[in-house]
Amino acid sequence: LTNHAEPRRLTGGPREVWSRPTKTPAAPIIPPPHHHCNGLLASRQRRPQISLSPPCAAVVERSKKMAASNLEGVLLGMGNPLLDISAVVDEAFLAKYDVKPNNAILAEDKHLPMYDELSSKENVEYIAGGATQNSIRVAQWMLQTPGATSYMGCIGKDKYGEEMKSAAKAAGVTAHYYEDEAAPTGTCAVCVVGGERSLIANLSAANCYKSEHLKKPENWALVEKAKYIYIAGFFLTVSPESIQLVAEHAAANNKVFLMNLSAPFICEFFRDAQEKVLPYADYIFGNETEARIFSKVRGWETENVEEIALKISQLPLASGKQKRIAVITQGADPVVVAEDGKV
Repeated sequence: LTNHAEPRRLTGGPREVWSRPTKTPAAPIIPPPHHHCNGLLASRQRRPQISLSPPCAAVVERSKKMAASNLEGVLLGMGNPLLDISAVVDEAFLAKYDVKPNNAILAEDKHLPMYDELSSKENVEYIAGGATQNSIRVAQWMLQTPGATSYMGCIGKDKYGEEMKSAAKAAGVTAHYYEDEAAPTGTCAVCVVGGERSLIANLSAANCYKSEHLKKPENWALVEKAKYIYIAGFFLTVSPESIQLVAEHAAANNKVFLMNLSAPFICEFFRDAQEKVLPYADYIFGNETEARIFSKVRGWETENVEEIALKISQLPLASGKQKRIAVITQGADPVVVAEDGKV
């Protein structure tokens, strides 16, 4: 604290802030590697420890709490929750259940005993998964504020449902699950062999979400609190009514609504439900395969990803929406972003 210039006042915010003008620090002297005076120079260049006075420390702590309260519930996701049951297995395990390495399939009857067997392994991990829930968990980790994100979807009243709730809580996500009385919690077996993984998904209760759950005051409160709402296209197969409700709420309250195309079959076979909700989307995400199917279904007669992204961004908007941004990923190739008539 060697800068003794007079402090200046910064205004324009809710509170005036005093600060001191800063000086450009001199470039540090860096000795060559293995120089005998390295340790001496390093010790001389160490910054002194600065301890805050109790009033300053209180201000800092209060600022942290205010920042956390501003982020509480800022992002809401709705989707199909699947509990990932992940464990390292061997080739014999895959052969036993007729599973190919590095593959992703929906579970058949022959696969159902696999989930209990994976759960009995010492190295088993339970991860709150599903496309939207994964995105919400990553966002929660990035925000670093417990309760900044929330999530709704359907699970069963069983041990896997309890694992799902524990995993979401541990991640800091506020999860309000609809618990179905009959269907078991949706699960995804993640079989890891030699660095490759095979996925076997059993959707089950994830297909049973009801809009009545969304309309309950304690759950709708999550919608009202959120400033950003993200839903993957997979949820169109489960509860399009729920999506429509939150999409209309977002438009009426100047909130950001984001959707993902999710899969080619969503674009092909759920086009009607998709077209009802896309006018409300401020952001539409997808990959190049989904974008090309989206284009084909609509007769756009182009497979050029940039052209398709531009057309998606220019689709009709619902009342209250100003513009749309389309984001199309291409694996290792550059991401295409279309906005304001430009790519």
